Amino acid sequence: MQFDRRTRTEAEIPTASMADIAFLLIIFFMVTTVFSATKGLELSLPSKEQDEQPAEQEDAVFIHVLPDQLLVDCKPMQPQDILTYLEPKLTRNPEKPVILYTDPQAEYKDMVRVYDVLAETKGDENPWPFTVKNISIPTQSEVEEYVQLFGQNPFEKQCE
Repeated sequence: MQFDRRTRTEAEIPTASMADIAFLLIIFFMVTTVFSATKGLELSLPSKEQDEQPAEQEDAVFIHVLPDQLLVDCKPMQPQDILTYLEPKLTRNPEKPVILYTDPQAEYKDMVRVYDVLAETKGDENPWPFTVKNISIPTQSEVEEYVQLFGQNPFEKQCE
């Protein structure tokens, strides 16, 4: 007695109708989805009190640490005098950024000394009526990327 050998077929998942089902679902959700439409713009006119006070835009405080001196907003200054200079500015606008840029030839300890002075305003025993909240220290690689993109160092021409 001889058995008929049949070739064994591999089990497979029929996927022919999968694409049809996916497209039907996409169409269903596209048709039934509700988008929130903006119904006009909300405009509010300034009050008379706001008209009398012109808006004043203040730039960030720029501290440039050079090898032989320290410039704060292009004014030569000693590190111990920085907080006295910052007091009226940061009391008026506590979120005002302070940019601390160190020249590549300056010593690291000079930048740390300035940073330590700025850090005196943080903590529980702050003798000053303000806190330096926003200190930005651009790295040399960030400055080099900027120079490659725009062709100039944004910190070198601050005091001209």
